[in-house]
Amino acid sequence: MADKDKETEDFEIVDALKEGTDGGPVEITESGLTLNLGMGSEDEYNEAAPQEVSAEELRALAEVEDELNERWPETKIEPSLDRIEMLMDLLGHPERSFDVIHIAGTNGKSSTARMVDSLLRAFHRRVGLVTSPHLQRVTERIGIDGQPIHPRNYVRIWHEIKPFVEMVDAQSDVPMSKFEVLVGLSYAAFADAPVDVAVVEVGLGGRWDATNVVNADVSVITPVGLDHTDYLGDTLAEIAGEKAGIIKPREDADDPLTPNENIVVIAEQDPEAMRVILQQAVDVEAGVARSGSEFAALESRIAVGGQQVNIQGLGGLYEDIFLPLHGEHQAKNAAVALAAVEAFFGASAGHPLDVATVRNGFAQAISPGRLERVRTSPTTFIDAAHNPHGAKALGAALDRDFDFARLIGVLSIFADKDATGILTALEPYLTEVVITPNSSPRALDAYDLAETARDIFGEERVYVADNLPGAYAQAVELAEDAEVQSGSGIIITGSVVTAGDARAMFGKEPA
Repeated sequence: MADKDKETEDFEIVDALKEGTDGGPVEITESGLTLNLGMGSEDEYNEAAPQEVSAEELRALAEVEDELNERWPETKIEPSLDRIEMLMDLLGHPERSFDVIHIAGTNGKSSTARMVDSLLRAFHRRVGLVTSPHLQRVTERIGIDGQPIHPRNYVRIWHEIKPFVEMVDAQSDVPMSKFEVLVGLSYAAFADAPVDVAVVEVGLGGRWDATNVVNADVSVITPVGLDHTDYLGDTLAEIAGEKAGIIKPREDADDPLTPNENIVVIAEQDPEAMRVILQQAVDVEAGVARSGSEFAALESRIAVGGQQVNIQGLGGLYEDIFLPLHGEHQAKNAAVALAAVEAFFGASAGHPLDVATVRNGFAQAISPGRLERVRTSPTTFIDAAHNPHGAKALGAALDRDFDFARLIGVLSIFADKDATGILTALEPYLTEVVITPNSSPRALDAYDLAETARDIFGEERVYVADNLPGAYAQAVELAEDAEVQSGSGIIITGSVVTAGDARAMFGKEPA
């Protein structure tokens, strides 16, 4: 486990709030109300300031992307860790230069990873963050100090590791895929920074995912559902078995300094999935912390800009935590994230983490494209829900946290996803839907998707537009109906690409 007294020179500590620590003033900004939560003095921190990106640097990034896009995409898989292991060996094992919290699951991975990242930085650790897929720009996948890697560094590190990638290609039956290269690039970037700890989100599955070349200090399994069945299996048990593949024994014959401790933090699961995950933990003699048993989200209350939550952690009770994310599912994700950080630092019953620092870490958490508000009139959100489980959580969050008399959905869904399941999950919460394509060739034809939507919503509730701006304009027209204008909202969802396209349309910077 990490040394609790470890510090980093690259972390900024900001001055204490000039106002009191309880119930600070409410500020009104262009984006709405901002609460001064009074998180407390020395544990506050600032995000690293984003660096300017020149047009030349973006051109260089695009050239690298074109080069990497010639490799197998993430949807084409040859199950093996041999290639990434060979690359790590050639690079001198950068993945061993930092601690790791490894996160697998079907839904909630990215939000949980970002909360873990924010908490660790609040505790003065320099953190690397791996998430996928990206919303707008590939550099979002590699975070350092709370910001996407700069394109300049992305390009530089690619050129540094490229000769070794080509060596792996030459010695393998199958060349490295783009995702495998990105994982190698991530770990090389973290060693280059260097970071203290990496928070690593699995790309697909777990057991054979390239990220699984690491030997994690803490493994996390977020809720498992039916998704990617073409690759992971048709049942929850099969899918859970693949996800649980990140739970491994810590002993490493090649690295005798690796500690023996191995802990897995498990979110709420369907019993079928939980049995498989627990069996894997038993098989590798891992310690287990389960949501609902060793830790739990006890209470979630709607608040301006998010929610107030109480969490029973591994070390004790953490009360009055402001979480600037919407939905009960995010409160549950927060409990998982906190348990993972507690496990990482070795917190135990009666020995909780500093509550003020935990509050500050959660207050700084962001999760772009996850029920993200991008406009206030009409109220407009973006969400990356792309399977029935995620769509159900999205609908429940909108229903609980907001009181819309009319809610219009703008949807584009991939052809290989369960469109019927997604639409069925959203139907109780949406008054109308506007169907549109997104920028991916994987998108289901809008008119085909509209036919499916009509079977679920009825003819009169379904509209079609040829592109996202047109679809949003149609949704705004519906939302601005004079009879219900004050209680109307719009949600743009259906896939990660749809969410990314929408962020770009609203002028949001990659994050």
